Amino acid sequence: MIETTINDRDDLIKYLHKAMVLEHATIPPYLTAYYSIHPTTNSDAAHIIRVVAVEEMLHLTLVANVLNAIGGTPDLTRPDFVPSYPTYLPDGERDFVVDLRPFSPEAVETFCKIERPALAPDGARLMPASSTATPSLVTSPTREEMRFYSIGEFYAEIIEGLQVVAAQEPDLFCGDPARQVRPEYFYSGGGQVIVVSDLNSALRALEFIAEQGEGLDGGIYDKEEELAHYYRFRQLHFGRYYQKGDSPHDAPSGPRLDIDWDAVYPVKVNAKLADYPVDSELAQVARDFNAEYFAFLGLLDTAFNGKPSLLLDAIWYMFRLRDGINRIIRNPLPGSGGLHAAPTFEMPTAVDSAPGASRGTDEAARAVAR
Repeated sequence: MIETTINDRDDLIKYLHKAMVLEHATIPPYLTAYYSIHPTTNSDAAHIIRVVAVEEMLHLTLVANVLNAIGGTPDLTRPDFVPSYPTYLPDGERDFVVDLRPFSPEAVETFCKIERPALAPDGARLMPASSTATPSLVTSPTREEMRFYSIGEFYAEIIEGLQVVAAQEPDLFCGDPARQVRPEYFYSGGGQVIVVSDLNSALRALEFIAEQGEGLDGGIYDKEEELAHYYRFRQLHFGRYYQKGDSPHDAPSGPRLDIDWDAVYPVKVNAKLADYPVDSELAQVARDFNAEYFAFLGLLDTAFNGKPSLLLDAIWYMFRLRDGINRIIRNPLPGSGGLHAAPTFEMPTAVDSAPGASRGTDEAARAVAR
């Protein structure tokens, strides 16, 4: 067993920042697959992907609440917050890459790898980064030469470290309560926001994330009797629903889940702005979407940094993003051999150079409102 990698408040803040990057990094791949599905088709598959994406937003919010509760500062607008796809997830795994691709068996396989539950054998949660004996995930932000066995174990380390630091620092939960996102400001249908004010509420928030995402305790269902994300995606892999009594080690045995893999726009995998014809209307639409998405992150950032009521605007803003992504995906990409255009999620570098223009400012809120 490796001794804890979280020894004080600063270590916790580093871990929670990395957790926010991780939770967000899954959203662009899920959105790309979801919006590539032809309207009125694959309704069950589309519902599964959409609900998981919404719940990732909830997880992002819960991590922000924990970070704020211990006196940290969320930052969703720094240049490295949105990865460049294809990418390894920003938490350190190296046995698979994450692409922006259309709904497909390949996309579902990647989603299962992202969400896979994996309890470390023999309690070896942390291992050397150079170890090749077992696929490993998640680098430690305080010990970069070490990796975690899984995302679930990454959260287990935060949970354990939180308890250690709370016992050593009685004033750990010193954050301003006004920065907490409360249930009246966030509704997702995938669970309720937990206001974090002490150790117990922080543990509940982090345990909820681990259970709903990867099913950390090894079960198919979380405490709310909902399927963990990993098992929802496995249903798409097998084309069949799980039902009560199914084992996590076996294929689901419930009703069939019909999928039409051909009812999908064949979007270009990992499209870049450089793939678009120069000065074309389609290129401008793609740039506009990237700017809108960055403004959306600015909205979330401002909300997490003291103006939680702004999250009430996030619902209608998601519809705005929906319209933008549809304008891209439903158009063929010239010169690509019949492939369709796709969002690139390349954040505007001009804005990146001045993060203060969007993080925690009234200007960001006004830009989003426009």
